Amino acid sequence: MPAQLPTGEPAPADGTLPSEAMTGLGSRPFGVYVHVPFCATRCGYCDFNTYTADELGSSASFGSWLDGLRAELELGARVLSAEGARVPAAQTVFVGGGTPSLLGAGRLGEVLDAIRDTFGLADAAEVTTESNPESTSPEFFAAIRDFGYNRVSLGMQSAAEHVLRVLERRHTPGRAVAAAREARAAGFEHVNLDLIYGTPGETDDDLRRSLDAVLSTGVDHVSAYALIVEDGTAMARKVRRGELPMPDDDVLADRYELIDRTLAEVGLSWYEVSNWARDDAAACRHNLGYWQGGDWWGAGPGAHSHVGGVRWWNVKHPARYAALLAEGNSPAAGRERLSAEDQRIERIMLELRVARGLPVAALDESGVLAAKQAVTDGLLDREALTAGRCVLTDRGRLLADGVVQRLVA
Repeated sequence: MPAQLPTGEPAPADGTLPSEAMTGLGSRPFGVYVHVPFCATRCGYCDFNTYTADELGSSASFGSWLDGLRAELELGARVLSAEGARVPAAQTVFVGGGTPSLLGAGRLGEVLDAIRDTFGLADAAEVTTESNPESTSPEFFAAIRDFGYNRVSLGMQSAAEHVLRVLERRHTPGRAVAAAREARAAGFEHVNLDLIYGTPGETDDDLRRSLDAVLSTGVDHVSAYALIVEDGTAMARKVRRGELPMPDDDVLADRYELIDRTLAEVGLSWYEVSNWARDDAAACRHNLGYWQGGDWWGAGPGAHSHVGGVRWWNVKHPARYAALLAEGNSPAAGRERLSAEDQRIERIMLELRVARGLPVAALDESGVLAAKQAVTDGLLDREALTAGRCVLTDRGRLLADGVVQRLVA
């Protein structure tokens, strides 16, 4: 069985990291994630750390969040320059949420300026913001492009109106397509569209139409995620009351194969189980940093960070987040130190998901035996294993979580 992860420990008020975490800082990929916790409405399937204006009232605002963010980035630069270390410039930036586009282009520009002023940006840094189609415009895309963003990820989910209704998404079916075209017209070479498949009531034809709509935009990246009914969401309550059926695993597998086949036919290849790109340049470098053992500073309410085998997470509520930073304290709620074995297991869990796979050398003796059996069962590629890497087959991608369990058991 996998080793148990640490249960966590209090995070120091000044945010300092153990000296061992600083070892090798800058030699690994380094990114900055910014969490924007604001949404206009709450989608029924979403369990992210987000808040509507009604939920927040007067306890937090865009302004107080931005003040806190600047303070946290300054804290991060101090922490990562301790013991004479050089603060690594951000090779990637990802502004997610929530709905970053609700901030407007001007505030998104301030976010990027704050990162430049603290960590700095590496040459040719990838700078991404998520955006919801209904809070964007041609002027928005042109402005954030001028501020230095060079990649946009748009939440489309589906082109079927009845599917969007079940998901409680606000945008009309055509708005995501229009937004993607507007982003490309503004000079964004790298544009992603997110799809969700397996929503109750979705048909194969609905998904085919959604894929046709995606491909009509000429985007160079597509993410597609199976619908997961998360505890505590409005959708989970509807499923529990019998108003909606649970997604069917066999249907999800069929839909995944349809997505993969359709995207492959037009030259979009999978590079991670849920992500397809036109080429290496189109792949999301920030997310590859997560999957391939990089470091990142996660700023914002509820954001998670990782540096040198130490992981920590911030308090969730925007008001508490801003208050801690205004007092000169770290917003971290807790942290955990990963042992060498914990890190090895996480490496297997994450690297196996990417198309280049996992070195066989990362497995222990029982893991190697399990990998050989997975080849026999058609889950890992035989030639790749002979060459020293564990690479999922098409069938293996459908059962990726199970393959991971085999290799770490």
